[in-house]
Amino acid sequence: MKFIVYTDGGSRGNPGPAAIGVVIANEKNEPLKKYSQAIGEKTNNEAEYEAVIFALKKVKALYGKEKTKESEIEMRIDSELVVKQLNHEYKIEEPNIQQLFLKVWNLIINFGEVKFISIPREENKEADRLVNQALDKKQEAMF
Repeated sequence: MKFIVYTDGGSRGNPGPAAIGVVIANEKNEPLKKYSQAIGEKTNNEAEYEAVIFALKKVKALYGKEKTKESEIEMRIDSELVVKQLNHEYKIEEPNIQQLFLKVWNLIINFGEVKFISIPREENKEADRLVNQALDKKQEAMF
């Protein structure tokens, strides 16, 4: 089984109010589930990592330990920095990002294979829309 997962995280201000957007698709790239959630005050990079963590946890919860152990997950992320860090191409200096990185690596042991792929923003429009939807909802609730 293969899943294609689009993730995005963003904040308004850096740090500022942050949210994540996740689209889980099948191997034919047909969307199965979509998620949008405000996550409090974070930096952009923290939000990007939180989106990856949320997505991995959600796939495991939805499909169970047995299926995910045999599954291939292709994480498509529009943050080149995060992808390069997750692929061990860039060093991580910030302690809070190091902790988020470790959470990701502790989660991927639950899957057969996980690939982190950098994609252009244009190919991540739905996950980006979900981030903005959560941020707009959060902002409206404040007024």
